Order: sequence, then structure tokens, then C-alpha cells
Amino acid sequence: MNQTLQLTVKSPEPRLDRFISGKASLSRSYARKLIDDGNVTIDGRPGKASLKLDPGDIVTVILPPPAPTSPEPEDLPLKIVYEDADLLVIDKPAGLTVHPAPGHPSGTLVNAVLAHVPDLPGINGSLRPGIVHRLDKDTSGLIVVAKTDAAEKSLSQQIRGRTATKVYLALVEGKLSPEEGVIEAPIGRDPAHRKQMAVTAGGRESRTRYRVLRHLNSHTYVEVVLETGRTHQIRVHFAAIGYPVLGDAVYGTASPLLKRQFLHAHRLGFKLPGSGRYVEFESSLPPDLQTVLDELSVDTHPSR
Repeated sequence: MNQTLQLTVKSPEPRLDRFISGKASLSRSYARKLIDDGNVTIDGRPGKASLKLDPGDIVTVILPPPAPTSPEPEDLPLKIVYEDADLLVIDKPAGLTVHPAPGHPSGTLVNAVLAHVPDLPGINGSLRPGIVHRLDKDTSGLIVVAKTDAAEKSLSQQIRGRTATKVYLALVEGKLSPEEGVIEAPIGRDPAHRKQMAVTAGGRESRTRYRVLRHLNSHTYVEVVLETGRTHQIRVHFAAIGYPVLGDAVYGTASPLLKRQFLHAHRLGFKLPGSGRYVEFESSLPPDLQTVLDELSVDTHPSR
């Protein structure tokens, strides 16, 4: 069954597709597809993506039911750090999305894992089989994927109960002080930008610990421990205290030094579901992040 949304324009809007994307929490590309398919009208008239909107306009959006879909196996490279009968630990490269989403059905980590573990689809829903925690598309590093229901339950309980260890390496803008600290601020949907997160009074409890590893000119290299696992938590917390992650164009600014945010899932620890033995895995900085560190280190210690 189709779902119908009626959106009232309250202030001038430069583009119809951008307005729909923001108000309905849809991607711009999907908003444009809805418009092109005739599923959007303005005061009863069809519009185009670039149409300017005036206060008082009524935008009606018809959302077709999502087509039932399951991710397909794809033969994509996987860097497997550890594997047993219960789980996989994967070193994810930057640029790889973890699971399919509307408008992005393929080329994800899940598609690659399904080719490696064909019987995975029954775990944790059809679009996110085996996924018990996430990494942003442009965050590199370690992620664990469950291969059985029992493993998914065990790993999820460890993450929720804060007994799993998740340690990141980040480079933030500015000279961070003090050398060690805890950022404790609730995180929820940004009321002004629904596809982003923000520190909000009604948000969920969020806690991030950090330790300064090195000051590099006007940047600080930090080790970050997540005590909760909110969406974009590290990026939001450091931006909120005035030290955004380098290269984070969403919560800070783009950087000429790097094409993505400097954020890497460096260490991951948990108890193996099968034996209860605690294990930890580490991933070194990938070349693009190491290059930035090296360049800044040279600038910090100029030759005399």
C-alpha cells in the first residue's frame, strides 16, 4: 500500500528535491526519482526537482511500498582478520558501506560477506544479516559479523552491556586539552537536519573517552574509546566541543589533506561466543591516514 505524506512549506525553499529529502528523511536521489515518476505534486500540480517553493505551498509525496528485497552475494574483496564457526572479524576499507539501504542495494560489506558465508541471510534481518554494530562508510577498520543467531545474540549483548572494547584512532582539528577526558552529552537526530545527528537535550545517553597521543601543529592525534555506540558518536562529540574530526565535511569542514574523515576503528575486543574466551584484534592505520600523520609530523619538526 502506498504511503502519502503532506508537507507544508514554512519558508522559501530553493529546490523541491532538497525540501523533500530534508523533511521526509530521504536521499536526494530517491526524492528526485519520486518527482520524476510523478509521485510528487505541489498544490495538486506536478513539479520538477529544481522547482522553488514558497511559504504555504503544500507538497504531497506518494511513497510506493518498498519492493521486498534481500541482498545478493557479490564477489568483493574482504580482508578477514579472524574467522571461526560463529563470526568473522573484517578490516573494512574506507568507502565501503556496511549494509544495503534504499537506493544503495549492492556493493556493500553485507553483499561481500554473503558470498563468503552463503547461509547468512537468516541472521538479524534480511538487509543486515549478521551486522551487530556499524562503521560509517568513510570510516575504516575492524568490524565483527555474526554467522549464527547465538553469536549475534552474544555479541549484541556484549556491545549493549559495554563489555566489548571498541577503540578508535582519530585526528581532530585544534590543540585538544586536557590530555585525557570524557565527553558525555546526549545524542539524537538533529531537528534542523534530519539525516544528521546532534547533541540534543532529548537525545540518548552517549559517552566517549579519549587520550591525546600527539599534538601536531594545529591538530591532535587521539585514541578514542566508545562507551556507548550512537550513530556518528565520535564525530558529533568532538564537533560539539569544538574539535571536529579532520576531513569531516558533515560535522566540521572538508580538508585539503584528506578526502574523508580521519577516523579508524583500531582495536576490537569481545568474548568469543563459542568458548567465552576474551580476544582482541588490531588494525594499523591505512596508508591515506598514515600519510597525513607523516606530513603533519614533518611540519611539526621543521629542519633547522
